[in-house]
Amino acid sequence: MESGRKAPGAFRTISEVAEDLGIPQHVLRFWESKFAQIKPIKRGGGRRYYRPEDIDLLRAIQALLYDDKYTIKGAQQLIREQGVRTIIQTFGGFAGAAAQNAEFGIRTQLVVAEPLEQGLQNTGLMADLRDVLQELEAIQAALLAPAQVSSAG
Repeated sequence: MESGRKAPGAFRTISEVAEDLGIPQHVLRFWESKFAQIKPIKRGGGRRYYRPEDIDLLRAIQALLYDDKYTIKGAQQLIREQGVRTIIQTFGGFAGAAAQNAEFGIRTQLVVAEPLEQGLQNTGLMADLRDVLQELEAIQAALLAPAQVSSAG
């Protein structure tokens, strides 16, 4: 997935967002017309660039419409009543984390491992933390692996 190689705060094109969310581009454009809170930056030729906040909101709208079966009017009303931030936290959080799995792995290495190596090298905690990290990575891989169906018979 091409967008998985970008920095977490990078802007994404409509094709990258559509691929990440598994939604056709025309649906994203339609949602822009129905939800004023979605405001991608438009450059020359009308090319859209979505900010991370836009993508989080799109994930939340996707969850509202597809998972929770809200109508567009119902989702619009909920966003007006509760606010974008609350909607993103309530409906977009886990889906967003799963979709940005590759970026999360990169952040883990850069944000956690380097400072730990500098400050905990001689305490023995570093080895324990590496073990925990390996366990978590194994769990993550197992959760993301395609389900294997066993054939009884």
